[in-house]
Amino acid sequence: MIQGLDFTGVPAVVDLACMRDAMNKLGSDTNKINPLVPVDLVIDHSVQVDVTRSENAVQANMELEFQRNKERFSFLKWGSTAFRNMLVVPPGSGIVHQVNLEYLGRVVFNTDGMLYPDSVVGTDSHTTMIDGLGVAGWGVGGIEAEAAMLGQPMSMVLPGVVGFKLSGKLRNGVTATDLVLTVTQMLRKHGVVGKFVEFYGDGMGELSLADRATIANMSPEYGATMGFFPVDHVTLQYLKLTGRSDETVAMIESFLRANKLFVDYNEPQQERVYSSYLALNLEEVEPCISGPKRPHDRVPLKEMKADWSSCLNNKVGFKGFAVPKEAQDKVAKFSFHGQPAELKHGSVVIAAITSCTNTSNPSVMLGAGLVAKKACELGLQVKPWIKTSLAPGSGVVTKYLLQSGLQEYLNKQGFNIVGYGCTTCIGNSGELDESVASAISENDIIASAVLSGNRNFEGRVHALTRANYLASPPLVVAYALAGTVDIDFDKEPIGTGKDGKSVYFKDIWPSTEEIAEAVQSSVLPDMFKSTYEAVTKGNPMWNQLSVPSSTMYSWDPNSTYIHEPPYFKNMTMEPPGAHSVKDAYCLLNFGDSITTDHISPAGSIHKDSPAAKYLLDRQVERKDFNSYGSRRGNDEVMARGTFANIRLVNKLSNGEVGPKTIHVPTGEKLCVFDAAMRYKDGGHDTIVLAGAEYGSGSSRDWAAKGPMLLGVKAVIAKSFERIHRSNLVGMGIIPLCFKSGEDADTLGLTGHERYTIDLPSKITDIRPGQDVTVTTDNGKSFTCTVRFDTEVELAYFNNGGILPYVIRNLIKQ
Repeated sequence: MIQGLDFTGVPAVVDLACMRDAMNKLGSDTNKINPLVPVDLVIDHSVQVDVTRSENAVQANMELEFQRNKERFSFLKWGSTAFRNMLVVPPGSGIVHQVNLEYLGRVVFNTDGMLYPDSVVGTDSHTTMIDGLGVAGWGVGGIEAEAAMLGQPMSMVLPGVVGFKLSGKLRNGVTATDLVLTVTQMLRKHGVVGKFVEFYGDGMGELSLADRATIANMSPEYGATMGFFPVDHVTLQYLKLTGRSDETVAMIESFLRANKLFVDYNEPQQERVYSSYLALNLEEVEPCISGPKRPHDRVPLKEMKADWSSCLNNKVGFKGFAVPKEAQDKVAKFSFHGQPAELKHGSVVIAAITSCTNTSNPSVMLGAGLVAKKACELGLQVKPWIKTSLAPGSGVVTKYLLQSGLQEYLNKQGFNIVGYGCTTCIGNSGELDESVASAISENDIIASAVLSGNRNFEGRVHALTRANYLASPPLVVAYALAGTVDIDFDKEPIGTGKDGKSVYFKDIWPSTEEIAEAVQSSVLPDMFKSTYEAVTKGNPMWNQLSVPSSTMYSWDPNSTYIHEPPYFKNMTMEPPGAHSVKDAYCLLNFGDSITTDHISPAGSIHKDSPAAKYLLDRQVERKDFNSYGSRRGNDEVMARGTFANIRLVNKLSNGEVGPKTIHVPTGEKLCVFDAAMRYKDGGHDTIVLAGAEYGSGSSRDWAAKGPMLLGVKAVIAKSFERIHRSNLVGMGIIPLCFKSGEDADTLGLTGHERYTIDLPSKITDIRPGQDVTVTTDNGKSFTCTVRFDTEVELAYFNNGGILPYVIRNLIKQ
């Protein structure tokens, strides 16, 4: 099975429609461009948090989404009729990974009596959530998924498998989120990029299926291809809870037992052999959050105040903001709709219960409700200028929050349900109140966001929140109540109760037993059944969308949402062949941990960006810019949005923060897009220099498509994240790795040089993983490893990318 969501689904359907056009122009059968395997597209990434703190927030935000995205939604609806085997789950149903866990995942397929294990690849990196259910699944780039839809096998180097042994039991008050942030830090330190992680041990029996799914979900954050939990009795119990029939569950158990794929912890366990080993006693896990800029920078809750102080003092970096001592106690006073208000460094301005990572887990969601209830009873109230929101991953969450009576208290604290889908975690946090935004900007406040998400990279959550912390849903509520991350929860009060006494963290924090009782009484099988019986029926706004019946798409040249990309322009049946890179300029020179968010942002479109200029030139008002994520069907917008992250740090710009670079021939400082076009117009290739973990984060194919459209021919990095390296290959960009111990700095490369990468002219003379020599115009020479990892990837490169390769193969059939 192949799964996707609307942010990746739109460009995928654009590419498929474009491939049909290419087949037509080459005189071949356009019906060959039809998925050969089931494709599920769930429209979940489309909830912009505009309306909050309102009983009608869900409906209001949905109506705004349909106003903004009608063209995009219509295009996806057309795709569901124009292509076979394509199911589109309408907006408002939830997040694809949670829908997969609760409804779509089969565990074992039964096709006309033929039984075989379920497996899935998805166009989002958090597809790995399904590994918690014992289904092998991981994220791939959209272009790779498109090729797989059309019958292209997926190639990969056989991965190492890391065994992660769990023992013991989580202590009272410790959440699954605390556990996953601990696991993420451990695995990122161990080094698991491109590897499988399998969890095992006596501690498995102490983890609910939802806890396992939380850990599996964050595989991209710890770098693994997947974090796998084999099927056991806990899995079977969850399948029954979520409405799978007794007959289906019995079939699954019988098949897996017969094929030695079922783990029964009631029986003696054999020692497993793994490539490497890690172990964690669950009793050692402590409450924590992660941030302020990376998911694996875990901070124990008891150390948070000291860590925040260090971050203010440290030089600008992953753990530093370099705020001068004399400015650290600054207070920005302002009026919030007539009410006196103030912000300091560390003040929370966004508190969001969001993301499939946590909203799929009843224990942490009901835990958040219990925190809100205790706070209400003690007389605490979240400040009105903090933007609070609750965006469940499925309608089931609403049902059990209502059943428990806890949604009422979440509402009272401002955590009204704003929609069902990805929100703040993907950058759809919406605008801050103008008075809050002005107070932050005019006083240079390091404002904070606290969210129950999986990503907190710079510039992702909101342009004005430079400190972003990942936390469990109950901790999100606690920090919202405190109003700051600059607090020691053990020693300092969160606020003053209605009786005038100080209220501390321990006064509002629920016990593990309280949460377990709420889960037991509130999470019922009928909730899952009733939610998913109508999942594909849509809603009135979706059902009223009219779409053409043609199987060929009629491109509108004036559309700013859906545009025909140039990938197959002037394509011929003869592959272009391998190519070297000669005298290329360096477009950008990066350090470590450049994410796909840095390369291709998903959030808001800055008013002074090249993408904004493009939209304004086409009479799109600023209020209608929407987000980069919503405009991924338009290559003109996305090319201009490439390397447009406002927190980009480029060594060519002397470390200045922002989406600028130096046009080397003239020395001019330009927007990255403008510099790239200047190079292209002059007939010059470009390369990118980078450090370690280049391309970490989302499985975003636009992070490869965009650089290709800018004219980037190669990326030379210390290391690549798995999916991004694959995406670069898929778009015909050469990924190269510096030799161990070397990087741009040790080699004395500044980015002002011109680079020649000498590859053999015949593809048959290139081997996966071979060394090549890179030379510069100032006499430097160094060796790199070409990261074409398989023979199939070499074939893609020979064809100018994976999609041209697929088209040529289909025509030959």
